[in-house]
Amino acid sequence: MGKRGPTSGEIAQEEQDRKMDNCLFCKIIRGDIPANKIYEDDDIFAFNDINPVAPVHFLLIPKFHIAALTEVEDKHQILLGKMLLLVPRLAKTQGCTDGFRTIINTGHVGGQEVFHLHIHVIGGIERLPVMIRHG
Repeated sequence: MGKRGPTSGEIAQEEQDRKMDNCLFCKIIRGDIPANKIYEDDDIFAFNDINPVAPVHFLLIPKFHIAALTEVEDKHQILLGKMLLLVPRLAKTQGCTDGFRTIINTGHVGGQEVFHLHIHVIGGIERLPVMIRHG
């Protein structure tokens, strides 16, 4: 018998590993690229945005590489819930005492620049500018 080729699962794992090797946020999680970390646990990493648009601007990312919100599956429910529950606690510790904005840019049309799911948390003391105008 000849040597068997890789299974579809092995191919998928190789592709996942390759994406993680080249992903900016995966490099930050691994410590290959420095970041101003504000929180870390087994599942989530949070750090200040390198180009803040407000006095408070940090990102929450899952340590598991998920390219975008369009890629989430049922198995990610607990992780996503944990991330959303963490947002207000971290926002408060960073100085957002009267609210904040959360943004998840998704895909090209949504303005996603780094293809690793992330939540922007933006705030400060002053009211943020209106994003969506009515009328």
